Amino acid sequence: MNSPTKPNPLSLGLEAPRRFRAQVVWAHPRTDSLTATVVRTVVEELGLTGIEVDELDLYREQFDASLREADEPDWSNPDKPYSREVMDYAKRANAADVVFFVFPIWWFSLPAILKGYIDRVWNHGLFYGGGRKAKIQKIRWIGLAGESQEFFTKRDYDKLIQHHLNIGIAGFCGVSDSRVDLLYNALGTGVGDAPLHYARFQERAREIARTALDQTLGQEAACT
Repeated sequence: MNSPTKPNPLSLGLEAPRRFRAQVVWAHPRTDSLTATVVRTVVEELGLTGIEVDELDLYREQFDASLREADEPDWSNPDKPYSREVMDYAKRANAADVVFFVFPIWWFSLPAILKGYIDRVWNHGLFYGGGRKAKIQKIRWIGLAGESQEFFTKRDYDKLIQHHLNIGIAGFCGVSDSRVDLLYNALGTGVGDAPLHYARFQERAREIARTALDQTLGQEAACT
């Protein structure tokens, strides 16, 4: 006896269940860089779970980081229509449940192209302003720092970066679950076993991706 066929939700007028989605936004001019290696590790780890992954490589997509008049916020009008490019990027970002930013730390901040992406895309009326907030559940910032952890903590550069990204950007856009992970000594200064040193970067990247997903998917399952 044949088992009954399950009805297609679409045939019943129901929406198909939405797949969990992660976006990985990264910035580095070289695809053979350590940053790119960390990105590939994150994307690979995310892919193991079967979720949908949107990788946004700002350099290869030739993202224009310059904010021009079309994308300048109108503080009196949160409904201002921005350029098609910005609206498309904003739609991609807001479709994600979790966003991973991967980048080198330059001048104790973001690379210019990534800062320009935030300026143009995470814009007034789209991610903040007019009572609107980002639809993203959580953000993970993975920064590759050339100097040692001691160098950063001695001068409070780590706290400066964490406050700027977690509070000044994520929190301002309504994302309370935001975390900065700095991978120190990307230049490998004084390292005796370089392969082991950089393997730890990849392992840490896997852990960050895995933990972020485990927590989020676990919370969603508890609500169903």
